[in-house]
Amino acid sequence: MKDNPVLEINEVTKLFGGLAALKDVSLSVYPGEIKAIIGPNGAGKTTLFDVLTGIYRPSSGSVFFRKKDIIGLRPDQITCMGIIRTFQTIRLFEGMTVLENTMVGCQCRTGSGFFANGIRSRKARNEEKQIQQEALEVLKSVGLETRAYETGTSLPYGQQRMLELTRALASRPEILLLDEPAAGLNPYETNELSQFLFGLRERGLTLLVVEHDMGLVMDISDEIVVLDYGEVIARGEPETVQNDPRVIEAYLGVEVEDNA
Repeated sequence: MKDNPVLEINEVTKLFGGLAALKDVSLSVYPGEIKAIIGPNGAGKTTLFDVLTGIYRPSSGSVFFRKKDIIGLRPDQITCMGIIRTFQTIRLFEGMTVLENTMVGCQCRTGSGFFANGIRSRKARNEEKQIQQEALEVLKSVGLETRAYETGTSLPYGQQRMLELTRALASRPEILLLDEPAAGLNPYETNELSQFLFGLRERGLTLLVVEHDMGLVMDISDEIVVLDYGEVIARGEPETVQNDPRVIEAYLGVEVEDNA
């Protein structure tokens, strides 16, 4: 019933010295799916993202994007293929406006490098104008167009989070890897994020999400994969995972009825 997976991770292991941060991790991500990866601190979630985006090369295993082996590619090459990530810690460019931060996300689709110094060709000027218009449209979709010319780092924390997401969307990803997108958000902002992510899925975007906010995870996920000490210990629909004894022990805490 499902289409071919967008992303296939096959028995990926990552060793740091004698420590296995990932152990034979396998999972598939399908078009239009929201898949969440959860687990306690140190479970290997961010390491997996680092492998998927070319920051780390796995010690063994394979990763295929649209049936193309991406192991060994540089992070910029993987980005230009359509695998885009955000980070747990906000990484906006100091001194750049909201618009300029968003335009950076378009850079992998440009041929002239619109922030380059020196003589600007007509092609470069036209390309910059087009990218600027596209960036403004993306900002409008998230309600940030009125702050386009303010410095990105001057925005309230929740809007900075949204700006980082907007920058990722400006690069037109096929699959978006979100590392703790709700970190630091208040309940209202988290609810807004939830609705926004649903909207992205409705537009056909595929999402792979690492998140500690279990309310958000249970709300948005089609499937949840649970890591513990670098290994997959459970996977399935939210209700199934939530009631898995191994997950309760490893991550969710004791959630049993007290009949005393």
